[in-house]
Amino acid sequence: MANYKKVDTANLDKIIKKTVEAINNSKTELFDIAESARKECLRLERELTELKHKTAEVIQSVEILEIALNESKKQLMVVSKNYDKYSEDEIRKTYEKADNIRVELAIKREREQYYIKRRNELELRLKEAYKTVEKADNLISQIGVSLSYLTGDLENVSLQLEDMKQRRLFGIQIIKAQEEERQRVAREIHDGPAQSMSNIVLKAEICERLVDSEPEKAKEELKTLKSVVRETLRDVRKIIYDLRPMSLDDLGLIPTLQRYLETYQEESKITVSFNTRGNCEQLRPVVSLTVFRLVQEAINNIKKHAHADKVTINLEFMEKELKLYILDNGVGFDIGSLKTSGENINGGFGLISMRERVELLDGKFEIDSTIGNGTRLNITGASLFCVGKHTN
Repeated sequence: MANYKKVDTANLDKIIKKTVEAINNSKTELFDIAESARKECLRLERELTELKHKTAEVIQSVEILEIALNESKKQLMVVSKNYDKYSEDEIRKTYEKADNIRVELAIKREREQYYIKRRNELELRLKEAYKTVEKADNLISQIGVSLSYLTGDLENVSLQLEDMKQRRLFGIQIIKAQEEERQRVAREIHDGPAQSMSNIVLKAEICERLVDSEPEKAKEELKTLKSVVRETLRDVRKIIYDLRPMSLDDLGLIPTLQRYLETYQEESKITVSFNTRGNCEQLRPVVSLTVFRLVQEAINNIKKHAHADKVTINLEFMEKELKLYILDNGVGFDIGSLKTSGENINGGFGLISMRERVELLDGKFEIDSTIGNGTRLNITGASLFCVGKHTN
C-alpha cells in the first residue's frame, strides 16, 4: 500500500496567504488606473479655475475699454465741431488715443473669445473625466466583490476537505487553479484594459496638443478615443462576467443560464437544449451560484473532452429539493478509471470539484457514463431549496 505524506497545513496556509496577497496586488493595479483618472480630473479642475479667472479679468478689461472708447468718440466729436479751438498737436493726440483704444479693445475681445472657447472645451473634458472616474470606481467595486469570492474559497479550503489523500490532491489543484485564474485575469487585464488605458492616455495627450492648432484633427482623435473607451469598458465587463455574473443578482438564475448557454452555443457550435420545470420566487444566493458553476463546469468539460455535438440540461424545482440533469452525446469515459488516476491530479478534477460543491450543500452527485455512450450527470440537493414560495 502506498504511503502518503502528512499534509503540512502550516505550509499550505502560507501558500494560500501568498495567493490571496497576489490577487489583492492585481486589484491594486486597478486602483492605480482609477487614481490616474482622478488626478487628471484634479488637473483639469485647476486649469479650468485658472482659465475662468483669466476670462473674468479679460471681460472686465473689455468693459473698461468700451467705456473708454465711447468717451474717446465723444471727445473726437467735440474736436471735430470746434476744430479751430484746438491746436494741431491736441487734435493729433485725440485721434491717436482713440485709435490705440480701438486696437487694444480688438485684441482683448479676441482674447476673450479664445478664453471662452477654451473654457467650454475644458468643461466638456472635465465632464467626461468625471464619468471615467465614476465608471472606474464602479468596476473596482464589482471586481472587488468577485475577487472576494475567490479569496474566500481559498481560505476555506482546509475546512472543506476531510479525506487526507483527497485533501492533498484537491488542495494542490485548487491552488493551481486559483493561480491559473489569477494569471488569466491578470493577462486579460494587461492585454485588454491596461493596454487600452495606455492608448487612451496617449490619445488624450494628442488631442490636447491638437485642440488649438488643428481642431478638426483633434475631433477625429476624440472619435477614436471614444471608440477605445467603449472597447475597454466592454473588455472589463467581460472579465467581471467571467469572474461572477452580476446578472445572478439582478435577473436571477434562469435568465443568467439562458444567456450563458446561448453564448456557449454560438462559440462552441454545440447544440444546447435547456429545459426548466417548476419555479422559485427567490433562490438562496449560494444555491444560484452553485447551480451556475455546476452547469459552467459541466459544459466546459464537455467542450474540452466529450467531442459532443448535443447537450441537454434539465433543471427542476420540486417542493423540497432541486434536480439538475445534464446529458451529452459525446465519447463518454470509464468511471472506474477515475478511481485509479490518483497520480494525475488533472484526471477528473472538474468532476471532483462539482461533487465537492454539491456535497457542501448536503446534495447528491451521480455520474453515469460508458465509453461511446456519452455522459449523464444527476444532481439532487435536499438543501437546495427556495427562500420564497415554490410553484409548479
